[in-house]
Amino acid sequence: MIIYTPPAVAKDIPVIDLRDSFSHDIEKRKSVAWEIHKAARQTGFFYIKNHGIPVEVQQAQFDVAKEYFDSPLEEKMLINSKKSACLRGYEPIAAQTLDEGSPPDLKEGFLLGRELNESHPHVIRKTPYHGPNQWPENNPRFRQQTEDYMRHMELLGRKIVRLLALSLQLPEDFFDEGLKEPMIISRMLHYPCQPETARENQLGAGAHTDWGLITLLLQDEVGGLEVRNADGEWLKAPFIENTFVVNLGDMVPVLTNGLYHSTMHRVLNTSKEKARYSLPTFFDLDYYYEASVVPTLREEGKSYPAPITVGGHIAAMFDKTFGVEKASA
Repeated sequence: MIIYTPPAVAKDIPVIDLRDSFSHDIEKRKSVAWEIHKAARQTGFFYIKNHGIPVEVQQAQFDVAKEYFDSPLEEKMLINSKKSACLRGYEPIAAQTLDEGSPPDLKEGFLLGRELNESHPHVIRKTPYHGPNQWPENNPRFRQQTEDYMRHMELLGRKIVRLLALSLQLPEDFFDEGLKEPMIISRMLHYPCQPETARENQLGAGAHTDWGLITLLLQDEVGGLEVRNADGEWLKAPFIENTFVVNLGDMVPVLTNGLYHSTMHRVLNTSKEKARYSLPTFFDLDYYYEASVVPTLREEGKSYPAPITVGGHIAAMFDKTFGVEKASA
C-alpha cells in the first residue's frame, strides 16, 4: 500500500507540440521525437498538443460516457464485463484494486477494445482479451461515436509509437511488426466526488504504473491525476485544454533497458461538486510481440534479460488487479 500524501503543483511535465510530426521532413519528425526522448527519461509523462484529434470528437466521447454512466445501475449491469470472455463492458464501482493492499478504487468504468469477430486469428487462437465488445442496447449513438473515437485513437497511437522509435535512434518503422495487430483497450471512467466515508487510503485510482506500451489520456476539467516524479514527490497533472496526457507503461523500460521511465500515478477527485470523467486508451503492440532491449541500447558482450511477451505481462496484471483467475497466454 502506498499511503496518500497531498501532491505539489506540477513543475516538470512538459507539453510537446506534435505539429511537426505530421511533416514530410524527417528532421522535423526527429525534432519532435527528441522532445519525447527528454520527457521519457525525466518523468515518463507528457502532454501533447496539435495532435490532430478534432475537439468535437473529444467532446462527443465525453457526452456518450456521461450519458451511459447516468443510466440506471441495473441497465449497466446487463453488460457487466464479467459476462464477456474478453473482459469488455461495464465495470462497477470498486471492481478494481490498482494499489495492492489498499481498498478497491472508487470509480466505475466501461472497457472496450478492437471489435474482432469469431473468424479473426486471435479469436480462433483464444488469445486473452481479444474478441467482440458488449454494447448498450437501444443506444446506437454510443457504439457509432465510440468506434469513431477509437479509430482516431488508433491513428494517434501509431504515430506516438513511431515517434518513440525515432526517439531511440531506431528506424521509424522499427515496431511496425507489432502494429499489425495492436492491442487497443479504451476505457471510459467515472469518478464520483470522494465521499467523506471513504476508507483509509481509498482513492479514485490507487497508485500504479500502466502495464503496456503507451497510454493516451483525455481528461476533463475536474482534474485529479497525480504523478510521482523521480524524487518521489507527487505532482498534480492538471487539465490543459485540447491536450492528451501521454504516459509510458511497463513495456517501455523493458525495451529501453530502464532508460525510459514507467511512472507511478494515481487519481483522486477532490471536487466536492463535480464528478470526474476520463478517457484513457491503452495502446500496445501485438499480444505475442516479444519485448526485449532495442538494438541501439545494447552493448556488445553484455547479457540482457530474455524477451517477454506483451500479452503475457498484461494478462497477469489484469488478473491481479481485477482479482480473477490467471488467463492463459
